[in-house]
Amino acid sequence: MTKILLDMNEEEFQNSLFNLEKLEQRALLNTLKKITKLNWEELYQDKGIRWELITSQKTTKGRDIYSFRFSKKYRGTAYRENNYLVLLDLFVDHDGAYT
Repeated sequence: MTKILLDMNEEEFQNSLFNLEKLEQRALLNTLKKITKLNWEELYQDKGIRWELITSQKTTKGRDIYSFRFSKKYRGTAYRENNYLVLLDLFVDHDGAYT
């Protein structure tokens, strides 16, 4: 079982995190805590997180970008780099994660 590590160093992610309401910050932290207890296959299949490929976007390194749900209002974007989940940004509307 490969442990998922978190990379939260992207500037856009940090800006979005610090601008979240306290309740949404808590929801995000709870989701990230859950993710660190999963392996990659479990993350891909988790019905609450809803890990989804964003077909319209790639990173500058050509990696696929995915969205995940951490509350009823918010989605985040991320990509996988080896064992790291690199968090990119957070979006208040679900559609915003896909543009």
